[in-house]
Amino acid sequence: MKKTLHYHLVNSLSQALTEVFEKGKYADRVIDKYFYNNKKWGARDRRLFAESVYEIVRHKRRLEYVAGSDQIWEMIGAYYLLRDYPLPDWEEFDNLKHSEVVAKNRSQKPLAVEYSFPDWLVKLGEGEFKNDWPEIMKNLNEPAEVFLRTNTLKTTPEQLAKELAQEDIHVETLKIKKFDLSNCLKLKERQNVFITKPFKDGKFEMQDAASQLVAPLLDVQPGLRVMDACAGAGGKSLHLAAMMKNKGKIIAMDVHDWKLKELRNRCSRAGVDILETKLIENSKTVKRMENSFDRVLLDVPCSGLGVIRRNPDTKWKLTQEEVDRLITLQREIISGYSQMCKAGGKMVYATCSILHRENEEQVKWFLNSEAGKGWTLLKEMRVWPHIDKFDGFYAAVLEKK
Repeated sequence: MKKTLHYHLVNSLSQALTEVFEKGKYADRVIDKYFYNNKKWGARDRRLFAESVYEIVRHKRRLEYVAGSDQIWEMIGAYYLLRDYPLPDWEEFDNLKHSEVVAKNRSQKPLAVEYSFPDWLVKLGEGEFKNDWPEIMKNLNEPAEVFLRTNTLKTTPEQLAKELAQEDIHVETLKIKKFDLSNCLKLKERQNVFITKPFKDGKFEMQDAASQLVAPLLDVQPGLRVMDACAGAGGKSLHLAAMMKNKGKIIAMDVHDWKLKELRNRCSRAGVDILETKLIENSKTVKRMENSFDRVLLDVPCSGLGVIRRNPDTKWKLTQEEVDRLITLQREIISGYSQMCKAGGKMVYATCSILHRENEEQVKWFLNSEAGKGWTLLKEMRVWPHIDKFDGFYAAVLEKK
């Protein structure tokens, strides 16, 4: 099929990238907005638009280098030249020469340019990961695959795969010795699964494979009282409810009410009725629930460096100051929220960061602190983007005497 570019679509792309780079908007939300405002776009246009936004955000620094410019139109032109699109005769592309773009792309470049990371983050990564860092950056630039978690309250992975196939959506199971992902399915091709009957019937949730490994670490059984203290929109809460066979009690807390509202909608679709949401209004919310839960999940706010594959704009939004702020916040959360766990209970501290300073070092700090007295580290889990090919995740399982 001939590769052609249409002005309306490329102009929309330039406006969308301006919103991401200059106004600090999130790429996924910007894409959703343009889809909503351009309902006449066909599947090909929608795919090209979304892919182009993500790839240009992902490789921003490299594209600036090969285009010899930080102007958005020229970065777009360089991106399409490298993908073998013939550039239309538009004045916005007048300064681009195909041979120069290709030659610069092949030339030796500094690591920060080669992998499109800001200088401060390259330096931080080199300090933490030494010689592994280039390979980690390379893998964080790979587009994320799409994984589904089967809702075992309603179906099995085999039955779900059959039902999706009836709607021409094809999945495969994961056979990995290292991890138990028996209820995880991977899409063979990126498609809109949210319009399918199995989704509307609550038979699955979209959730990365690495994220699906966290809830099982809590070792839940039906009838337990479980706290998901930084629940967000509640993907792990729903996973816990399925593992508990919808028997017992889960309280999902967050500081954002809109996320909890979304979780309530997801619960009703998934057939989960053991889950109660609670807004964290102040420190008293947590204080009132000391020594109340058999299990506590702390999926704490973090830099998100493990999920750059699906949120590439994180690279350009994050700062060293924000990482430092998050480290302080994580310490406050693990110190205060750990007190909600009963004696003999277990707690999981988890992040979607790859940084040691947000992970192993935080657990070590907690165990040596006043709040960590009486706690023991049982095990740690690491999922690496460059080794396991999933999102980067960390989790520690701790037990309270």
